[in-house]
Amino acid sequence: MLGVMTDQQPAPLPVPAHEPPYYAVVFTSVRTEDEDGYPETADRMDELVRKIPGFLGMDHARSAGGLSITVGYFQDAEAIEAWRSDLEHRRAQRRGREQWYERYTLHVAKVERSHGFVRDAAG
Repeated sequence: MLGVMTDQQPAPLPVPAHEPPYYAVVFTSVRTEDEDGYPETADRMDELVRKIPGFLGMDHARSAGGLSITVGYFQDAEAIEAWRSDLEHRRAQRRGREQWYERYTLHVAKVERSHGFVRDAAG
């Protein structure tokens, strides 16, 4: 889900570490005030990206000031290209530029090191 965490929702878990190399696609944005169709489209994009072979997961955060960061993790460049070229995704991108985003940046990075930590419930 690309939604915003609220006090009523449990904190989301971060995407677990994967065996490198893999890729991180970082989408940082500031949205307009126009929400018409955005939640439904965001849910649909979440549903579609999860069907891409090589999609590993997604982290998302949004600040009170409106800065939003979504990081998608992909096994390889082919998975990123499959997502980038998905026709429904391309239509959503176009609508985003026309309606929902004031500005955004996109960064694609190769992950060369990855590890995680989970606190032991007993400790």
